[in-house]
Amino acid sequence: MLFMRHLSDYRPKSEKKPMLTFCWILLLLVSEAEFSLLGCLHKEFEKHYRAINNKEMVLQCPLPSQSYTHVFNNSLTYKKKVVWFRQQKEGELLEVIGKESTNPTQEGNALWFKPIRNNDSGIYICKIREEASCFKIIIEVQAKSQARCLDYETNTLSLIAGKGDSISCPGLKCYGHLNRSQVTWYKNGTLLTEKTFRQSLKLKGDKINLLTIYDKDAGVYVCDYMLFVNNTRWTMRTVVKVNVIAPNTIYAPKMLSPKGVKILEAELGKPIEMQCKVQFGYERDVIPMITWSRHSQEGKSEELEQKQIRDEKNELVGETVIHIASLREVTERDLNSNFTCIAQNSVGKSTGVIKLKRKERVHFLYILSGLISMLLGLLVSSAFIYQHWIEIVLMYRNYLVKDETIGDHKEFDAFVSHAKMGSFESDSSFVNEEQFALDVLPEVLEKKHGYKLCLLERDILPGGAYTDDVVTAIKQSRRTIIILSPSYVNGPSIFELQAAVNCALEDSTIKLVLIKFQAFQEPDYLPPVVKKALRILPVITWKSSNWTTPNKKFWKNIQYYMPVKNTEGLGKKQTKGFLQRLFSMDY
Repeated sequence: MLFMRHLSDYRPKSEKKPMLTFCWILLLLVSEAEFSLLGCLHKEFEKHYRAINNKEMVLQCPLPSQSYTHVFNNSLTYKKKVVWFRQQKEGELLEVIGKESTNPTQEGNALWFKPIRNNDSGIYICKIREEASCFKIIIEVQAKSQARCLDYETNTLSLIAGKGDSISCPGLKCYGHLNRSQVTWYKNGTLLTEKTFRQSLKLKGDKINLLTIYDKDAGVYVCDYMLFVNNTRWTMRTVVKVNVIAPNTIYAPKMLSPKGVKILEAELGKPIEMQCKVQFGYERDVIPMITWSRHSQEGKSEELEQKQIRDEKNELVGETVIHIASLREVTERDLNSNFTCIAQNSVGKSTGVIKLKRKERVHFLYILSGLISMLLGLLVSSAFIYQHWIEIVLMYRNYLVKDETIGDHKEFDAFVSHAKMGSFESDSSFVNEEQFALDVLPEVLEKKHGYKLCLLERDILPGGAYTDDVVTAIKQSRRTIIILSPSYVNGPSIFELQAAVNCALEDSTIKLVLIKFQAFQEPDYLPPVVKKALRILPVITWKSSNWTTPNKKFWKNIQYYMPVKNTEGLGKKQTKGFLQRLFSMDY
């Protein structure tokens, strides 16, 4: 076989590199049985590329769904799936381009040459793991003189934000003796087209015209056009890197610290650092300058020991620089001096002054008493917040939090699930489960707090399948209120709890509110997902005397777990009552 003959006929110049290459191929042949490299070697070239020597170049391994709309995808997922091979000339050994390669390097499904050289010419084959086919490419790298380049524009552009400009494809004046096609543009690997939401971008001829430049116009652009040589169609590919920068500033540096004159306390004999923080507007080819100097009462001026500790650069804003001046030991002379920070750019300069003041010693008892006072205040505040947490949250919702029900396309605030009549005995001295679900909950939550409940008996038309009706009602609700009792967990209504748990796992906006109406023993035969829900979800305990006073703790807890909802006519009334009830201890 041809591929195996190439391996057996190969005679290395050194022992180490050929053995590694040979082992690479054997390993791939053993571990990736679907890699039919022999077939790849004998198939026709899918793509013919030309590139200019010493310029950046990228080759993609076309993904099945992106072959015509993408030239690269940097996803790590694709990097693990794609394997690249290289053969400088037909008949030579096929070698793997491994992770240790620095040029070219594999990023996602693409092979990047930064830059490409004449000796990179050759045959390249890529394989996508678990795919039967392979992709065979040939690259021809030529110098500018060979390509008859009359001119070659830059591959790196800096565009000024807010202005208008264009992006040209470098190398269009190469191969002028050959017929070529129109240019196709890609940005960050994706085919670039005119879109209605970006009116300022126009594809005109072979250029990208930007009527107004935005920071999002920065990126890696790739331009392709076809060259026709005899019966072969070559793709000429060029990479253009575009940066978006701000126009040169028209302002002098802004002194952030110290502003004006700043007083610092210092101890004699101790070291001190003085910080100068300056914001410079963006300037091309200008290095901003910061200098610290001392001005003594004798009129002398001298530079200080200084260092730059931080430099935050942003080509659209400028840079923020921090300079530190250090004194190894503060002296009386330092207390009588001015320390001036001078910041300068091409527009002008700004100054800030620091003066040192002798640091007075504070008595230890004052510090200790202050710390104790702060600790006591923290403990009292923590206890107060813990005791009134729910009231504080509800008041916060009333003032600051937006209505979370807007735009979620749900009809109900809560679906109510309870044991049905006939599955338990009613005790006339107390409200029973069905009365609680159908009368008490709507009386408080709907009439007094403005929520909309979903009750199967009231809101779902009869005639449908029970299970379908339950699931549909839960999905149309933001919460599911489960009224737990012995009759509920041992009866058919337990299906509604299981359905609610499953819906909550699928839709994170659905949350469960468990109300323990009566004490119950958890049956062994409950589904695991229901058992887990009963153990980890918070439970609110019902007491039969609570329902007539909605400001009690039970109803505050219910409202705490209900969705945030701004209801007209109720918000102001509830807010007024919050502050009155906040300090109430009547729970």
